[in-house]
Amino acid sequence: MDDAVIVGVGGSPAGLAAVDVAAHEARLRGAELRIVHAFSHSADLDPMVHGVLAQAEQRAHDRAPGLEVTRTVVSGDTLTVLRSESRHAVLAVVGGRGHTRFGDLLLGSAVVQLAAHAHCPVMAVRGRPGPRGPVLLAVDGSPAGAAAGEFAFAEAALREASLIALHVWNTWSEPTPYEGPADPLNVAVDPDQLRKKHRRRLEETVAPWRAARPEVPVELRLERSRVRHALLGAAEEAQLVVAGARGHGGFTGMLLGSVSQALLYHAGCPVTVVRGEQ
Repeated sequence: MDDAVIVGVGGSPAGLAAVDVAAHEARLRGAELRIVHAFSHSADLDPMVHGVLAQAEQRAHDRAPGLEVTRTVVSGDTLTVLRSESRHAVLAVVGGRGHTRFGDLLLGSAVVQLAAHAHCPVMAVRGRPGPRGPVLLAVDGSPAGAAAGEFAFAEAALREASLIALHVWNTWSEPTPYEGPADPLNVAVDPDQLRKKHRRRLEETVAPWRAARPEVPVELRLERSRVRHALLGAAEEAQLVVAGARGHGGFTGMLLGSVSQALLYHAGCPVTVVRGEQ
């Protein structure tokens, strides 16, 4: 099915926790849940693996009774298999960390690679268990950020949650015009004017999503800070963080390529990364 939610499962607690979240996401969407296991060696198909998959399927049914659940066992490394499976999915869910001899899940850098190359949004389940609070959207004005905004508002509507649209700005990353060698090395900037400019951009960026999802309560939040520091701090009060895969070309300072990596490694709640070309 092209509207399935997929979840990568091996045998770690992180993989099984991802099943709970994936089942919930599938139920919210009225979608099928597809449990995916990748194996690289024939030994990976021993009876213990089948026991793990059966346990994962039972957890999904316990989490979302009546949910349609299928299993897919594919030869290949986990990253390649999940990327391929993501072609026919609306969301891929993985454990934020965890490793077993079954090739389970994606550790740090591999999660980042999947988020960068998957054909659908990727949700990494990490942080504190059962997070509550609003959906947190990192707003940066890039094409990837636009796709992330649409996803975040839709997700907040599905969860019946409020949404914080956070844009972070700072003065040292502002572009300054250069007219020639006579220009001073340091051009003074007016923080008040910059704040007004970024506030206006934040309002303009969020307006279409707000109009499309009027049922979602929205808080516009503008912070002068370092981007990663501000987002990781805000994630402590959120149930989900949504960010674009890359921010080049967006508002100055919001390089969500590096920021999304920081979130995937360190956020205190699940993180969904959405690529602009999706």
